[in-house]
Amino acid sequence: MQPAPLPVSLKAWHLLLGLGLLRLLFLPFFCSIYDLAGDESYYWDWGRRPDWGYYSKPPMIGWLMGVTGALTGNSEWGIRLAALAVGTVSLALLYQLAKQLFNATAGVLALALAALTPANVGLNLFFTIDAPLILFWTGALLAFWRASQEPGRAWGWVVLAIAMGLGHLSKQMMLLFPVLMASYAMLTPAAGSLLKRPGFWMSIAGSYCLFLPVLWWNHHHQWITVEHTKHHFGAAADITLSDRAGDFFAFAGSQAALFTPITWLGLLTVAGTGLWQWKRLDHRGRFLIVFSAPALIVFHLLALRQSVNPNWPAVFYLPGMVLLAAAWAGQAPGLQLAARFQRLARPALGVAAVFTVLSYALPLGLWAASRSGEKALDPMTRLYGWQDAGRQAGTFLDQSPRPKDTVLLALGHRENASQFAFYTPQQPRAYRWQADGTIASQYEIWPSAGEAVGKDFLILQPTESDVPRSLAKQFTSVKKVGEIEVPLGKTGARKWQVFLGTSLQRWSLPGPGRHSQGGESKRHSPGASPSSS
Repeated sequence: MQPAPLPVSLKAWHLLLGLGLLRLLFLPFFCSIYDLAGDESYYWDWGRRPDWGYYSKPPMIGWLMGVTGALTGNSEWGIRLAALAVGTVSLALLYQLAKQLFNATAGVLALALAALTPANVGLNLFFTIDAPLILFWTGALLAFWRASQEPGRAWGWVVLAIAMGLGHLSKQMMLLFPVLMASYAMLTPAAGSLLKRPGFWMSIAGSYCLFLPVLWWNHHHQWITVEHTKHHFGAAADITLSDRAGDFFAFAGSQAALFTPITWLGLLTVAGTGLWQWKRLDHRGRFLIVFSAPALIVFHLLALRQSVNPNWPAVFYLPGMVLLAAAWAGQAPGLQLAARFQRLARPALGVAAVFTVLSYALPLGLWAASRSGEKALDPMTRLYGWQDAGRQAGTFLDQSPRPKDTVLLALGHRENASQFAFYTPQQPRAYRWQADGTIASQYEIWPSAGEAVGKDFLILQPTESDVPRSLAKQFTSVKKVGEIEVPLGKTGARKWQVFLGTSLQRWSLPGPGRHSQGGESKRHSPGASPSSS
């Protein structure tokens, strides 16, 4: 007698558990080769100074980094494990969403479509702003659907308000969620009564209330996050037609690679078809289309105008995954697709599995060939060698005349400051030199190096040139004490010159960003008077 087959819902949890265990086993190997991404160490440094806002993003990732650091001793494995935990919960919520909208079969297929992508591999390896955003966006989708089905239950709207509010604290993109909620209710007769429900509007108002401290922080920092966000949507005036074509195909190629080619084409197909067949869709199909199709189309059109970061539309693919899974499972009433398209489910999963396996196999292959970190071969070169560089910096720090009164000062990209702050064993306070005085990162918003007047500085210069004269003259003396060199595979190396700045006398920067004397720091926006703060 053959054993009874497992229920579909139990298969989903087995799949989720097995995937989580495999990724957990992969983490130690990955950590032994690659270090944190520059964004990760940057957000970790945010976590050492909790606040209601930061230069480019709301505070959630900084808070999560702070909690993770406190629980795991500011360790790399702790940050990697946090990414895996958040990513696994996000997949579980996506499965629940598909299951409640359709059935367990659609849920398992949505889970497989989402999990078998390089995008999801990265989401579970790197703890950046997208991890909490996807968690709270998926949670808010599930909470909104539940609340819309039982609008009389107050707790449903409370849970929705909390999920949206935490999302607002994670990334600016979440601010669109209530707009899409209202759009769904206005465009769907079956959901129109939601607009008359106090809970609907109170959930939106409550979520935005959680965002008020972020607005307060920005108000007191010259709306720096708003200004930074605006820069993402400015196209260059001299852009050519070939540039536009290049940006578009680069973006489309990144989406096909991240979400795998057949799955990506399937997502665009159901998005376009859903809009075209809008009147035929039931309230479930309209729910998923509103939260996916318009934004996906806008981002692909935006790529014709400017460069678009590959991760920007990530959350809008989530409801698309659910609708695509429902279509391939034959559970999407009103969505009429060609018979050939319906037969693409297995090929899509097969291709996705190959892409996912390659995502894990590439680091293994490069490591086996001793080519990890080699620029010509390894797409993750920027993640290689920071731990070694940090150890060398720690040795210079220990050998300095006053180790306990010596801090780090990095020149160049902000990742130089954050990576050395994390990987130098002492994890000292790190500062950044922004020669033109503009506010270009969180390091220019925090109290400047003027608070360390009288201390020595270990200065890390990533180029072959000497320390800029405008910086050197602020110390009693500056001398070169050595060099940090990290091999990159068999053909290259990353180098920093190391200088010791003795006894900082004052701290001043040219330009509009800030000017400080004797530890006092003033910040003001470009064009503002020096007295503004």
